[in-house]
Amino acid sequence: MSINLVKGQKISLRKTGGDSLTNVCVGLGWDPVKEPQGGKGFFNRILHAVTHEAPQAIDCDASCFLLQDGTLRHTEDIVYFGHLLHSSHAVHHMGDNLTGEGDGDDEQILVDLAKLPAYYDRLVFVVNIYEAGFRHQDFGRIENAYIRIVDQKTGKEFCRFNLSDRTSYAGRTAMIFGSIYRRGNEWKFEADGTGTEDGSIAELANRYR
Repeated sequence: MSINLVKGQKISLRKTGGDSLTNVCVGLGWDPVKEPQGGKGFFNRILHAVTHEAPQAIDCDASCFLLQDGTLRHTEDIVYFGHLLHSSHAVHHMGDNLTGEGDGDDEQILVDLAKLPAYYDRLVFVVNIYEAGFRHQDFGRIENAYIRIVDQKTGKEFCRFNLSDRTSYAGRTAMIFGSIYRRGNEWKFEADGTGTEDGSIAELANRYR
C-alpha cells in the first residue's frame, strides 16, 4: 500500500521485507486549472478573441539536480528536457510534456540508486513553468500537483506527496517537489513543496550552488 506524505515528512526507501528500493521511477504530475465559463475565464476568452491571440498552455518542466555535500557542482549534474541522461546513467529523464493534460504522470525521471556514484548524496526534484514571466503564469493556475516514488521492479507505488493547496502557490513560478537523499547507507525521500519565484531552471539551480 502506498504511503501518503505531508509537507516536510521524511521516509526511508526500505520496503516491508527489509530490502531497499534501488530502481525507482519518480513520477511528477499536475493539471491546468479549468477556467469557469463566466468571470475571469470569460473575459480572458473575449480578450484573446479581440487580439486574435490563442491562450497559451502552461508548460511545466521537471528537472533533477544531483548534489554533492548539498551542493550542485557542475551544470552536467542537471537532468532536464535538454539533458535527458546523466553521465553516470543513474538518472534518466523520460522527456518533456508540453501541456500537463491527461491522466497519470506528466513527466517521469528514472533513478538507479545502485549506479549513482557515492559522492552524490541528494537528488532534488523541481518543476518550473516555462517562460512563466512572459506568459504571466504561476502555480496558482495549477492543481492536482504531486510527486510519487514507484518501485520499477514491481511497478507498485511506494509513496506519494500531493501538493494540494494551490491557493498558497499563487505568484510562485517554480516548485521544489521533493528529494531523495542518503543518510549513511540508507536512502530516504523528503516531501518538500516549497514554492519559489524563480523564472527558469538556471535560477532554480543557483539555489544549490
